[in-house]
Amino acid sequence: MNPEENKEQSMPVLTLSNLAKRYNRKVWGVRKMDLEVNDREFIVFLGPSGCGKTTCMRMIAGLEVASRGNIVLHGKDITDLPPRDRDISMVFQNYAIWPHMTVYDNIAFALKLKKMPKAEIDKTVKEVAAMVKIDQLLSRIPGQMSGGQQQRVALARALAVKPKLFLMDEPLSNLDAKLRVVMRTELKAIHQRTGATSIFVTHDQSEAMSMADRIVIMKDGEIVQVGTPDDVYFRSADMFVAGFIGTPPTNFFPVTLISDGKNTQLIHSRFRLTAGAADAERLKNSGEESLILGVRPEDIRVVKEKESLMSVEVMVVEPQGSFQIVAVEIEKEVVKLLVSSEKKIFPGDSLHLSFNPDRLHFFNSDTKKRI
Repeated sequence: MNPEENKEQSMPVLTLSNLAKRYNRKVWGVRKMDLEVNDREFIVFLGPSGCGKTTCMRMIAGLEVASRGNIVLHGKDITDLPPRDRDISMVFQNYAIWPHMTVYDNIAFALKLKKMPKAEIDKTVKEVAAMVKIDQLLSRIPGQMSGGQQQRVALARALAVKPKLFLMDEPLSNLDAKLRVVMRTELKAIHQRTGATSIFVTHDQSEAMSMADRIVIMKDGEIVQVGTPDDVYFRSADMFVAGFIGTPPTNFFPVTLISDGKNTQLIHSRFRLTAGAADAERLKNSGEESLILGVRPEDIRVVKEKESLMSVEVMVVEPQGSFQIVAVEIEKEVVKLLVSSEKKIFPGDSLHLSFNPDRLHFFNSDTKKRI
């Protein structure tokens, strides 16, 4: 392979540069988006309602006009192109399939508009229908199908045109909880089989963590962090990400840093914790005296009293089958931990707690950024 071919292959499929959307000159739907999406990647836009993730996707699709910035797909600026000329397929939250057409005709519709030969249309429709497991339903109309089956029709229709980019806007949100879990597994399997470059919008972190190659976490119209599921979970960029990712979310404790030259200790009103060597060095270099300690629920351990940092009384227990979510109160703040269901715990029980010293997170008290 010559250097020019290698350079072309390494280029991102999609590039968003300084992309923004403002309504009525006052309200920002998206303030600033800079992002590169690589070939065959499954990217998930994740964030709370109103953070701008759907607005961004609609700008990529051409359904919203960008107020600023550029959208480049496969090296071509598509910022001002109409949706039909962008070579992008989109699956909507409400499916948006034709109610009067059969499944076959719904899938074939865009192919007919492209004037594809009839035999090729037939072959493509049957291939994608089999891929999403609706090949036995091609003669039905949407009113004769369940929500999950209708969603599969929408997916098949989008896949049939073999787009350069595949967009999905909360496509599973209208399905029941069990079917959502099944469909997200199948969606990921379909992505792996087709190799389509995909962007998926959701506010459900379980969907994001289970499906994404990389997660784009958004807040107030801007990107807060881009990373793999492990990156955003174990190396959260700030307290917002640490508090948003994970069920239950990260617990936070305000602590004061004290070093005697030999040991570095984190002092809270209820406990005193000695930092490990790596953490101590990092904290010392930060120059902060007051900071926020983050501890995920699975990293709070129930131990014997002599090994504990503190003793607490159980407020609430939430059974989850294989584990329990245990809520306790520490300095008027609710703290949650995960405990195996093998040992039954009840409200009013006294527990002795410690933290996993290898999985502590530290944040600046003022900026809330990761230290």
